[in-house]
Amino acid sequence: MPRILGVDIPKEKRIEISLSYLYGLGRASSNKLLKEIGIEPAKRAKDLSEEEISRITNTLQKSGLRLEGDLRRDISQNIKRLMDIGSYRGMRHKKGLPARGQRTRTNARTRKGPRRGGMAVIKKADSPAKAASPKPAGK
Repeated sequence: MPRILGVDIPKEKRIEISLSYLYGLGRASSNKLLKEIGIEPAKRAKDLSEEEISRITNTLQKSGLRLEGDLRRDISQNIKRLMDIGSYRGMRHKKGLPARGQRTRTNARTRKGPRRGGMAVIKKADSPAKAASPKPAGK
């Protein structure tokens, strides 16, 4: 498997798709990068030469894009800052609820997690012995 910036990219996929396995690099930016370097996007990752892999790595490092660990760290610091200042979005992150205005009455299961049991009470059916016995008549 070719290794770019510490990430193993899948060798059987096209290089434009394989590069999107890097956190912070999508299809559009990978195509732009490949066009700049002069590598065919339809080429498979296993067919890349060592020289082409080093050109991709060098171009990514010089591009100034925040990728992988740096980007993850920046995002987590931004979320932590929102929580520290007590903003609405920060509180939503703390509570594990959607932060961008989505409804929570229904849906939102991705953020809220699986439904908790015990909410609905199921009434037990009367046993046949009780139903068959006659009740004493009242006065």
